[in-house]
Amino acid sequence: MAGYMHAKQDHQRRLRRVEGQVRGLQRMVEEDNYCIDVLTQVSAATSALKAFALSLLEEHLAHCVAEATLKGGPEADAKIKEASDAIARLVRS
Repeated sequence: MAGYMHAKQDHQRRLRRVEGQVRGLQRMVEEDNYCIDVLTQVSAATSALKAFALSLLEEHLAHCVAEATLKGGPEADAKIKEASDAIARLVRS
């Protein structure tokens, strides 16, 4: 079971908000809005996605990784490596 199941509706709501921001960006480009205004909205959408990703990562660490470390062994090592790789991808983005 996914670690975010308890907050699934909140996550879906956040993603719908991001989706709305991206559609707004499409409209802004269609309407030839000023570049800086479009870039401001890109920044807002990017920040919203990063906040979502951090929230999801936090839940993954608290649920999936914590559970695996309690069991120990290769599964724990794999979950820690997986989380570390995900953090590295987020930092690079």
